[in-house]
Amino acid sequence: MSGQPDLFGTETALPDAAGLARAAALLRAGEVVALPTETVYGLAADATNAEAVARIYAAKGRPAFNPLIAHVSGVDMAAAHVEVTPLARRLIDAFWPGPLTLVLPKRPESTVAAIVTAGLPTLAVRCPDHPVPQALIAALGRPLAAPSANASGQISATRAEHVLKTLGGRIPLVIDCGACRGGIESTIVAVEAGRLRLLRPGGVPREALEAFAPLTLAGGRIEAPGMMESHYAPSKPLRLEAESARADEFLIGFGPVAGDVSLSPAGDPVEAAARLFDCLHAADASGARAIAVAPVPPEGLGAAINDRLRRAAAPR
Repeated sequence: MSGQPDLFGTETALPDAAGLARAAALLRAGEVVALPTETVYGLAADATNAEAVARIYAAKGRPAFNPLIAHVSGVDMAAAHVEVTPLARRLIDAFWPGPLTLVLPKRPESTVAAIVTAGLPTLAVRCPDHPVPQALIAALGRPLAAPSANASGQISATRAEHVLKTLGGRIPLVIDCGACRGGIESTIVAVEAGRLRLLRPGGVPREALEAFAPLTLAGGRIEAPGMMESHYAPSKPLRLEAESARADEFLIGFGPVAGDVSLSPAGDPVEAAARLFDCLHAADASGARAIAVAPVPPEGLGAAINDRLRRAAAPR
């Protein structure tokens, strides 16, 4: 119920005037707030307040070398903190607001705290397509640093109850806006001279970006969120490319592979992306010893889905 604390003391609030005012007051006070976006729930703090951002790392148990995304109201706020190149401007015009994060040179006069960039000379910026973060960015007048609202390395949250599962008691407030419509994190690209480097596949397919500039894959060093080899991980072993379940496995289906639950019975990658973390949470909460996931074709959003699944299945 709105305004009532959960068993661990973390409050939930509706995305109404009272809930947004409570969230804005906490953010101004240097606290962290979990909030919905069109992709997944984020754990937000004032990006210009180093102590507030440090509370994100503390709540998530996040490695300090992993940078964060600064969420902005639009191109004007972005331009106050990063160098918006002509190629970046074309991408902004095409995909913002939306699930595309751009990694650009940080401007010397930017007030975004150095902890957000994890010591890198670049800053990742995104304009979310959701009224809640936009309202809070406007109320604060500053960017919000906001990684996914889950304990570091665990399954991303697409519902408020997912946030409470790993962060209950670690944060003061969750804005509950129901299920996220996208269900998978933003695409992250480094914008360089006349080309792009894909740092993390996500809600904007690679094919859409290649219409703007040549695109290459990033190397091994961590330059953006979601690049750690083991990430988005359930507590149980995860087997990929499963056509059927083995003994004591919970099967997540896709298309013709039915499973205990299905990413998309129709084989629709958009539906699969929206349901991915929901299904992983359901599998992790089941009584099965292990999890298996049916094959998902790698085209379009399938590339982002498979990226998350591969990292979820990586040795820990």
